[in-house]
Amino acid sequence: MTTELRYLDFDYSEDTEGNGTFDAMASTTPEKTPEVKQEIAALLAWAEATFPHARGALDEGAMWDYDLQETREENPRFDTVTLSLSGTADFCAALREQFALD
Repeated sequence: MTTELRYLDFDYSEDTEGNGTFDAMASTTPEKTPEVKQEIAALLAWAEATFPHARGALDEGAMWDYDLQETREENPRFDTVTLSLSGTADFCAALREQFALD
């Protein structure tokens, strides 16, 4: 069963060792930011449940890791959340299947 993402649209890149990175950015009005955060929380909960205790630096043997950044304009018309999710080939394949990513 796949999980549909409403706010996160990922771009994918791969390094020479077969590790992949999915990058997404969502810019929304502040009232939609909690929904974006819920989507990210669900994605990270899936990653931890599917690959438990495997988060960390990939070059140190971990299977997945992420970086999450948030910014808000001074005139708070938009919040921007960026998520980079990296992982081994197995992690990336499972993530693609679960969230129907291309």
